Amino acid sequence: MLGILNKVFDQNKRELKKLTRLAGQVEALAAQTEKLSDDQLRDKTEEFKKRYQNGEALDALLVEAFAVVREGARRVLGMFPYPVQLMGGATLHEGNIAEMKTGEGKTLTATLPVYLNALSGKGVHVITVNEYLASRDATEMGRLYEFLGLTVGLNLNSLSKEEKQAAYAADITYGTNNEFGFDYLRDNMVLYNNQKVQRPLYYANIDEVDSILIDEARTPLIISGTAQKSTSLYIQANAFVRMLKKETDYTYDEKTKNVQLTEEGYTKAERAFGIDNLFDITHVTLNHHINQALKAHASMHLDVDYVVQDGEIVIVDQFTGRLMKGRRYSEGLHQAIEAKEGLEVQNESMTMATITFQNYFRMYEKLSGMTGTAKTEEDEFRNIYNMNVVVIPTNKPIQRDDRPDLIFASMDGKFRAVCEDIAERNTKGQPVLVGTVAIETSELISRYLTKKGIHHNVLNAKNHEREAEIIAGAGHKGAVTIATNMAGRGTDIKLGEGVLELGGLAVVGTERHESRRIDNQLRGRAGRQGDPGVTQFYLSMDDELMRRFGSDNMKAMMGRLGMDDSQPIQSKMVSRAVESAQKRVEGNNFDARKQLLSYDDVLRQQREIIYKQRNDVLDSENLREIVEAMILSSIERNVEAHTPRQEEQDAWDLQAVVDYVNGNLLHEGDITIDDLRGKDPAEMVEVIFAKVKERYDEKEEQLSEEQMREFEKVIVLRSVDSKWIDHIDAMDQLRQGIHLRGYAQIDPLREYQSEGYAMFEAMIESIEEDAAKYIMKAEIRNNLERQEVAKGHAVDPKEGEGGKVKKKPVVKALNIGRNDECPCGSGEKYKNCHGKNE
Repeated sequence: MLGILNKVFDQNKRELKKLTRLAGQVEALAAQTEKLSDDQLRDKTEEFKKRYQNGEALDALLVEAFAVVREGARRVLGMFPYPVQLMGGATLHEGNIAEMKTGEGKTLTATLPVYLNALSGKGVHVITVNEYLASRDATEMGRLYEFLGLTVGLNLNSLSKEEKQAAYAADITYGTNNEFGFDYLRDNMVLYNNQKVQRPLYYANIDEVDSILIDEARTPLIISGTAQKSTSLYIQANAFVRMLKKETDYTYDEKTKNVQLTEEGYTKAERAFGIDNLFDITHVTLNHHINQALKAHASMHLDVDYVVQDGEIVIVDQFTGRLMKGRRYSEGLHQAIEAKEGLEVQNESMTMATITFQNYFRMYEKLSGMTGTAKTEEDEFRNIYNMNVVVIPTNKPIQRDDRPDLIFASMDGKFRAVCEDIAERNTKGQPVLVGTVAIETSELISRYLTKKGIHHNVLNAKNHEREAEIIAGAGHKGAVTIATNMAGRGTDIKLGEGVLELGGLAVVGTERHESRRIDNQLRGRAGRQGDPGVTQFYLSMDDELMRRFGSDNMKAMMGRLGMDDSQPIQSKMVSRAVESAQKRVEGNNFDARKQLLSYDDVLRQQREIIYKQRNDVLDSENLREIVEAMILSSIERNVEAHTPRQEEQDAWDLQAVVDYVNGNLLHEGDITIDDLRGKDPAEMVEVIFAKVKERYDEKEEQLSEEQMREFEKVIVLRSVDSKWIDHIDAMDQLRQGIHLRGYAQIDPLREYQSEGYAMFEAMIESIEEDAAKYIMKAEIRNNLERQEVAKGHAVDPKEGEGGKVKKKPVVKALNIGRNDECPCGSGEKYKNCHGKNE
């Protein structure tokens, strides 16, 4: 009964039937394709492109296109794809994962769907784990593509912007996962459209797909940078604000917690900082620091909004009264409070852009991948990436002998047995590949072998080119290679002369990895293309994985049976127990990655909105409509805050509305209380907005059309970029502390989603307020330039958090001599006025 069910439900068998049919159709065209001359074969590419442009689907072109690539490979590379490679190619074209054993020719298989999808003209990305493999494949397979009339680009980290643009403009672009991800982030930080390098993401084929989409899925790509906001400015702004008097120099609105300088306050600021006009576009940063310092003094109160604990500012939750450790106020307010309280001022947020591989690769229209080991993680590929895993049969039956694990009582016994096995095989000349989980283990075995006088190579992943060279020689007679289990991915171990007769390559595993995939990857190094080979894993009761599923009972049993380190257990039952432990660990890791993705999805949705808006700004010829919508939104919010529906009109705070409008959008006196009295909120908004549009028109008359449009872009881009960088930092702080909510029986993910949404809404409002204020109040110079908010550099994902710039305290004072006139305007010397306490 079970057998019948298996037949009915075995998706892989059904898929293979369909693929076998397709491969047969391609093979049927071999004879007529072979008759074509080189030129005729090349002309096929143009013919396919025309047919695609005329509406024919790529699926309809598949059989003919595969036949052309197959014939091209025979002529250019001297290789003729086997039927199983045609099946693998069709799987990749469908946006799935082809599991093909090591040595089955994955690189050649990829040429089939890559060529087919490149006919669309939308650009195909071929992604590998390191730059050496990307360069090697681009050069070798590039010969085939170029022969068939397609262009090939190589995207390396060292390329200039122009070189990258050329690489991405090619029909097929090779590169590493890191570089493609970083280019996406950098493209969404550019100031001009012509600085972008990537085209829209269409189709990617990922080599070693499990390594990139699963093993590296939890590591975010981060562009880190030095924000161009001076920490010392917080100290200076704080010293200046301490001198100001409420109502005379600034107004404070209790309802909106909005603080702003009066005309007199602006004059004092200009005098204190030695500048002509605080609203000149070059003083935007200074203006921001003064505003935040004002807010810190007027609206943020010690032991109410925050407390000082261990030399740090800790926020108090306004609703629960709990301390929110790890949270920081955004937009520099936290630093302004640190300056107010005389603490060390921390550097600004350094993360400018971030994305996980999970979210980057899910943006491609179609995604496919190849690996020797993916079936064990099929659920994850299907759930997260919507890709099925299809196990492609080998070209020749596997002859490899996979022996049951040998289990020893102690580590020492295990390593002695491993070295005996290596020595024995080395004596007869059989090549041996030793797989280790950790670098320390490979060094330990290396010392054992050196003592025995056995010549060997230790492979570390620091030098990829040397890695390929060592792996290439690892199948020769007498070769002994020690490598971490992951090393050598993407390169084949080919057997040297006379090795077949010795039993092929022997693979010795010194420990089981927590993932079955990695063990299978190591096993797959032997027995390629029907060659003989042998694999043997050596385990000990002290191995981490063995300890996880309670090896104490088994250790005791071995002791009772009088078994010592020279007598290992070789048991299928133990091997099965190890495998079930691995399944449990894999399940836990999948849950952790899924959880991470749930959190990252919150930021993904926000990132997509911001990047889309940013692109709209770059693409737009005229931003006036967008800016006016921002101004209108700001006016509506402010009027609504001071004219609550539940209050009588007499209780409305019209003065606060007038202060806001004149301080942020118009000149002093442009709007008065009389203009607003007796009107309902909608009418007030209408009156204010009409005045603002008049003022906008005046600004437009002062400048040429081109200057005004550029001025709008400069202001909006600067607002979006600075607020988004602050928001990323605030979300990061929230994410780090959110798990503590679980102790209060609150779902941390739901809290993160709702708080993250509220913070995002607040950021959008802040962008609108900022843009409205500077568009209306900033002085415009002729030499306008778009400027980066911060200088960024890509952080190696493998450095993880270590890649973040360390926060350093910087403390400087306002530069006023003791005998200078006090900037507060009293007319007295600084030392006799606000400098008394220094």
